[in-house]
Amino acid sequence: MSDTSHRVHGLAGDDLEPDWPALTLDELAALSMDYPHLAPPLAITWHSPRPLSAAALVRHGQGTVFVKRHHRQVRSIQSLDIEHRFMHHLRSRGMPVPELLTDTIGRTAVQAGDWVYELYEAITGDVYREAFSWSPLDNIAHARTAGHMLGKLHEASEGFAERDRGTHILVARSDLILAADPITALENQFAERPALRDYLRERPWRDQLRTALEPWHARARDALAAKPTLWTHGDWHVSNLGWSGAGANARITAVFDFGLSAPTFALFDLATAIERNAIAWLALGEPGAAHVDIALALIEGYRKARPLSAGDIALLADLLPIVHVDFALSEIEYFQAVTGAPAHAQVAYETFLLGHAAWFHSPEGEALLTAIRQHPGNS
Repeated sequence: MSDTSHRVHGLAGDDLEPDWPALTLDELAALSMDYPHLAPPLAITWHSPRPLSAAALVRHGQGTVFVKRHHRQVRSIQSLDIEHRFMHHLRSRGMPVPELLTDTIGRTAVQAGDWVYELYEAITGDVYREAFSWSPLDNIAHARTAGHMLGKLHEASEGFAERDRGTHILVARSDLILAADPITALENQFAERPALRDYLRERPWRDQLRTALEPWHARARDALAAKPTLWTHGDWHVSNLGWSGAGANARITAVFDFGLSAPTFALFDLATAIERNAIAWLALGEPGAAHVDIALALIEGYRKARPLSAGDIALLADLLPIVHVDFALSEIEYFQAVTGAPAHAQVAYETFLLGHAAWFHSPEGEALLTAIRQHPGNS
């Protein structure tokens, strides 16, 4: 029986009925036939409010595990295998990435009908687990620590050279912002992205996308093309980190949720971290949407682990208004092709893709970019 009381985070800071049914004890019992870590008796102690999959903490005879379930149209076994190899690479280089649990024949992802499952060891210190993905951080110490850990993750990522995930849906790629001509690059993808093509066909998307990218893309294009490819996290929000301690003594005990990870480049992840943690996207009509102190703390923490030149800082400011473009298009495709939710696709297009870019032309958006440009690089 499904949990009809379960709600998930909506696109406008509200709670909605989930697109995907909540995990149930019956399906977990069936899954336990393959996973020794799910030995009965089982109890679901928490359902994740994240809307793009179904996930829960499950207590079993030996402890607690985290179970995540995807629809096969969103994540294939092959795509998850690459993600899991990236996580293993990071763990092998000292990053505090949760351990993936294997079934009786050593698989870290299994499929049953339309569903694909993955299991992890439960983390501690998940203090932001109820936070909305677009909610800003108000803890400067945590921002500085998160920036430092991101720099360490990029150091650990070096040497991982897998191909891409084989999908555009809900993956933080950088194809368009790296393209010399993003309009043509997107048109060239339409053959493999028919739902996105059909959605955009009814809109003046070429002119609107050009407007969203200008003037940032033209200024950053050459410098972006010179950046080496690096596998990145893609969703560096504090809700995807485990914590212990407080204030200056706070430390990160876990880095998780690599679902958006992809081969992009290091500044892409840092710009995403600022976008996710330093701007109150759900309250743009209110004063103080830009948390400049959080943005600068993220940069300062990052610089202590990985150098940033003055040119990097300037490029970061030009990248920030457009870093979301590829992922916004992937959300449109997800709502159009997978969940059949045209109203959500419209929010992803108007509010996310176009609206986020336009905000950086506002006085507050321009002030944030100016503050970043004035931040010194490593000497």
